[in-house]
Amino acid sequence: MSDYETLLVEKDGAVAVVTINRPDKLNALNAAVIRDLGEAFAALEADASVKAVVLTGAGEKAFVAGADISEMKDYGPSEGVAFAQQGQRVFDRIQYGPKPVIAAVNGFALGGGTELAMACDFIYASAKAKFGQPEINLGIIPGFGGTQRLPRLVGRGRALELILTGDMLPADEAYRIGLVNKVVPPEELLAEAKKTAVKMASKGAVALKFAKHSINRGLDTDMDGGQRIEAESFGELCATEDKKEGMTAFLEKRAPKFQDK
Repeated sequence: MSDYETLLVEKDGAVAVVTINRPDKLNALNAAVIRDLGEAFAALEADASVKAVVLTGAGEKAFVAGADISEMKDYGPSEGVAFAQQGQRVFDRIQYGPKPVIAAVNGFALGGGTELAMACDFIYASAKAKFGQPEINLGIIPGFGGTQRLPRLVGRGRALELILTGDMLPADEAYRIGLVNKVVPPEELLAEAKKTAVKMASKGAVALKFAKHSINRGLDTDMDGGQRIEAESFGELCATEDKKEGMTAFLEKRAPKFQDK
């Protein structure tokens, strides 16, 4: 794997672990982190040996404690738009990419940290994790997709309450409202995320890609449009070697050996 200024990327079999590595800054997002995330996920998409990804933060205190305020404080309108759009493009790459991504949230996930976690396919959280969109306290709003992903995940009213108050959520409350999939003791977080990533990596890569595509793109349209996307994806998969192998293995009562084709 290539080296990055702000990230560590390690492979363990078919699973890659991406760690945002600015613990002295509580892994705050700046332009360099956003750039590195975009480059890293582009490389992971192209790496056929990687079938699932875990995204986490270095240290015990934070996943990502927010955007780097020292970098943002002098932004004018044009710089603000450019920074928001840069982050949105990278987070979209994570969400709409072909490989499943689990956010392993080990501490504070505030502002851009919650937005980054929401761009992943689902979130596992340490019992010590805290979530929130406190941008309103700085006189701004979420800029990396938070005003769009949060209501889709937890509903309009809950999202408005969180964004308009800037309140923080403990991990158990984030789980209760459906933002988080699982809460585990801090020392078990990475192992639990990797365990699920390994399980997903045992499936066929083509089916994983189309499952993500059908859900994510389907949610961007109405029911009829979503079902059309699903049917088209189903049809594409019916032409794959993995579909033939999966169904043959089922009938022969054995584990499938997917070739990702």
